[in-house]
Amino acid sequence: MWLPLHTVCLRRQTVCRRSFVGAFLKSTRRHRGDAAASAFSHSAGLGAQTCKALLYRKHGDPSQVVQLENIDLPTVGAKDVLVKMLAAPINPSDINMIQGTYAILPDLPAVGGNEGVAQVVEVGSQVKSLKTGDWVIPKDAGLGTWRTEAVLSEHDVITLPNDIPLLAAATLGVNPCTAFRMLSDFEDLKPGDSVIQNAANSGVGQAVIQIAAARGINIINVVRDRPEFTQLSDRLKAIGATHVIKEEALRRPEIKNLFKTCPRPKLALNGVGGKSATELLRHLQFGGSMVTYGGMSKQPVTVPVSALIFKDVKVRGFWVTQWKKDHSNDGRAFRAMLDELCDLIKQGKLTAPVCTEVGLQDYSKALDTAMKPLISAKQVLML
Repeated sequence: MWLPLHTVCLRRQTVCRRSFVGAFLKSTRRHRGDAAASAFSHSAGLGAQTCKALLYRKHGDPSQVVQLENIDLPTVGAKDVLVKMLAAPINPSDINMIQGTYAILPDLPAVGGNEGVAQVVEVGSQVKSLKTGDWVIPKDAGLGTWRTEAVLSEHDVITLPNDIPLLAAATLGVNPCTAFRMLSDFEDLKPGDSVIQNAANSGVGQAVIQIAAARGINIINVVRDRPEFTQLSDRLKAIGATHVIKEEALRRPEIKNLFKTCPRPKLALNGVGGKSATELLRHLQFGGSMVTYGGMSKQPVTVPVSALIFKDVKVRGFWVTQWKKDHSNDGRAFRAMLDELCDLIKQGKLTAPVCTEVGLQDYSKALDTAMKPLISAKQVLML
């Protein structure tokens, strides 16, 4: 979490932490001179001993357990930076953490949010990789981004160019990285190849569409039926979707006509599970892979024996938090991925998902909206 004296260190699926509860209540920041104070003149909260944060003290329904509170900021150490949070989205993993159902859980009390973009406003005397004005995002999950300011180790964050759109920066660290890795690491995809995915209107799905389109890859997108299906289909095609179909269409014989215009997919991306995942498997080409990164239906993935024997499909899983942990000792792969994604953003080939900007004081409404089904717009807290 981005809380006083609290460090999250992921080890497989456990969390090791330095205790911070006493510091959480007692820590205060050292006095800053006039020069430092001037850096905070754009925000009433900056320069104070506290910041505002969305805190939860127990697991449960986010609308019941999350509260907007003032919390203490610690002193900026020699290897620390003070950052002003700019924007932070509400992702499904954030909701799951608050509910207590995610694979990693922070100590309580905890600040919500695993993703967002911040601006460096003060650096410690021994900080070498960051400077005032830099935009940064978390290197890993568990930093608690739903707050106005934070004091962090310089090693907890990584820089982004500050000339990309704010919402693109705020939503870059989770979904586009997940999409990038799944399109890069499981099958050798060439221009003209095909990928099929469910949950195509999700944040990951929209990033998959755009990255695949930039690489010349056909992308077949499956979404649940809804009253505004035509509008959703048009919007996904506008960002690069080759085909947009309803889940029911996967089970119909007419689906064979689709593969007259593009080859059967080498790769299937599953964010739903249940019957939807089984249908994706049916349409993979021989030797193809299905990668599961989510399970919105909360149903298990069932793999037909025939798919394993006669089509030799590969069934894999992906968790971007694990990928980041596996590459934490050498940041070059993460840096190279972010650089490539930012280049796509600058070229207009990768945009943020549809977002609704919400003020911090309206957090309760944003949480409720984020938990509703068939909501295409991502709720983003503007801090």
